[in-house]
Amino acid sequence: METPAMLWKLCTRSIFLQVMIGLVLGVLCGIALPELSTQLKPLGDGFIKLIKMLIALIVFCVVVNGMSGAGDLKKVGRIGLKSVIYFEVLTTFALVIGLVVAYGIGLGDGASIDLNDLSASDAAIYSGGTQAMHGPVAFFLGLIPSSVFSAFAQNDILQVLLFSVLFGSALNLVGEQASGVARLVNEFSHVIFRIMAMIVRLAPLGVFGAVAFTTSKYGLESLSHLGALVVVFYLTCALFVLAVLGSVLRLCGVRLLPFLRYFREELLIVAGTASSDAVLPQVMRKLEHLGIRSSTVGLVIPTGYSFNLDGFSIYLTLAVVFIAHATGTPLAMSDLLTILLVSLVTSKGAHGIPGSALVILAATLTAVPAIPAAGLVLVLSVDWFMGIGRALTNLIGNCVATVAIARWENDIDIGRAQSLLDGRKAPVAAGGAQLRTAAESEAGR
Repeated sequence: METPAMLWKLCTRSIFLQVMIGLVLGVLCGIALPELSTQLKPLGDGFIKLIKMLIALIVFCVVVNGMSGAGDLKKVGRIGLKSVIYFEVLTTFALVIGLVVAYGIGLGDGASIDLNDLSASDAAIYSGGTQAMHGPVAFFLGLIPSSVFSAFAQNDILQVLLFSVLFGSALNLVGEQASGVARLVNEFSHVIFRIMAMIVRLAPLGVFGAVAFTTSKYGLESLSHLGALVVVFYLTCALFVLAVLGSVLRLCGVRLLPFLRYFREELLIVAGTASSDAVLPQVMRKLEHLGIRSSTVGLVIPTGYSFNLDGFSIYLTLAVVFIAHATGTPLAMSDLLTILLVSLVTSKGAHGIPGSALVILAATLTAVPAIPAAGLVLVLSVDWFMGIGRALTNLIGNCVATVAIARWENDIDIGRAQSLLDGRKAPVAAGGAQLRTAAESEAGR
């Protein structure tokens, strides 16, 4: 009699179990009731929209709170510079690994795709989106919003981040005279996080709708056409996480598997929705609870969402080489170097662009004229499945980046982090309130 009651209590309290149940029910519903399942897509879309509704406000509150109390603004600039260096190094690793794996195993060889069978009009839908990307000058000008309100209205995270850094810096410089404003932002953040906690309870429903729709539309056999590409992509992402990100964490004194287990609920939500946006607020709070200063979390995570796209980088090089091989296009060493250099640029800022993976892939293909742009159509049918791997790898990469930068800056209570990850009760953070956050009591579920 006690066991069913205990299981029910566990299910009602654990988001992880609820999402797991939603995931399994979504697959079963998609197989058994395909017609009904095709109408369930709004459940997943609605959940993601609810999350996105608050992301700009959360980024603003976290960054402003962190910077207004950071003390030395030189340190903030130092963290930003170190983050950019880290992002570039890890992105290069991801691109090289993807290129070496794809070219080494001859991914796509023997497919013998006739270019006449490809619909150039389908490819044009996505390649047309590359017109807006005129180069680095236009990109950096695009970081500046036409107005503060437009940045929030358009939910452009990089523009919001720029304004938040300026606002937080100004509060820091004004000091005591602006203490009322700083306190207001801090109190406002508590309200926003409470709203977010309410929305997160809907995650199982969102995952159920998204998975049911996807299973019913594509079917379990949908991987058969490009199964090799999908399998190689996931194996390459796993290799990158285990070898590269695992090594980074080891250097920081943290073990990879407990670290992934700590974020299991967030990773499961991402797997169900194929969007890392859905967990950005929770991830930031759990990193703070791990013992990392809020100022570091507030700078690294939002920036990493646009500049540190490890999974996206692996996808780019694998897809380009696959298309080249599948269409019988020979690649010279100069073509491979061009792919690397162009991908290093085009992968930046891709987050948040509708159909970003296909848009940026089209932009990369246009830089290598030898590869037919119409080959983009080849990856359309499995893009959603690969999107899950992209989102998962991107999220893990940004969480690891935050730990690495915090360790580099000595902004993490490593003893607290190790205790939490090992399942032991966390000690009081050194410096008391410096590392504690208002969200701490809620984050350690």
